[in-house]
Amino acid sequence: MTTQTPVETIWHVPDDLWSLIAPLLGPEKAPGTPGRPAVSYRRIFDGILYVLRTGCQWSAIPREQFAAKSTVWGRFKQWVEAEVFQAAWALVLTYYDCAVGIDWKWQALDGVMTKAPLGGEATGPSPVDRAKSGTKRSVLSDGRGAPLSVIVAGANAPDKTLALDTLDSIPVERPAKQCYRLHHLCLDAGYNYDDVIEGVRERDYHLHLSPPAKEQCLVVPEKKYPARRWVIERTHSWHNRFRRLLIRWEKKLDHYYAMIDLASTLITWRLVIAASNSS
Repeated sequence: MTTQTPVETIWHVPDDLWSLIAPLLGPEKAPGTPGRPAVSYRRIFDGILYVLRTGCQWSAIPREQFAAKSTVWGRFKQWVEAEVFQAAWALVLTYYDCAVGIDWKWQALDGVMTKAPLGGEATGPSPVDRAKSGTKRSVLSDGRGAPLSVIVAGANAPDKTLALDTLDSIPVERPAKQCYRLHHLCLDAGYNYDDVIEGVRERDYHLHLSPPAKEQCLVVPEKKYPARRWVIERTHSWHNRFRRLLIRWEKKLDHYYAMIDLASTLITWRLVIAASNSS
């Protein structure tokens, strides 16, 4: 029996990952250009990663290690407008598909609610936290837990209203389902609605839907394909280890999406490293 080598937490962008995403950031200031000395994009990117990991305020970024708060924050806003983080996630998903193979066969979808103390776009009263401001992430993962799609809404948004949009927001092309290679989708009882079931089947998924709680005590016949919904719970845990996602501080939705995209990029990259370590 082989033991899998644990993958270290990523606090700085690895060299191989940087070589993939650096071209997305545009040209840096050329050496010798008049003006203030340029801060390398890699240091700035690591500063953004530091905020994502720790959940600290932008003003708490260690200047000596990364750059001034104004520099990191300014580049972050610039890259958000250029959709750099979304492109990085799509690029790493493509790399993951080539290196390991996206496990399209077993997908799982579920929502998770987190606090959003400052409110902002796509927030709402949380039904599980005394109506305090919160946000919901609807996440689709592959069979290994790699995030394939994320949709954000207020914490009071029902899961069923986000399901089909989440399925339609995968940043890479989903391959056509073959008759011998089913695409399974695992959902819990919160998605047990006719419009969701119909929409899932229209998208060529083999649906695994948990029965309502009142029916779970009944004897359920053995299934040919046992559901694997636990995978999405692990993906939620991976996302929430980034403290900027565990508690949302971004008022602007595109800034919050950028943090999610960066976290999803790092999660997917860790799966690539884990696969290479085990081979």
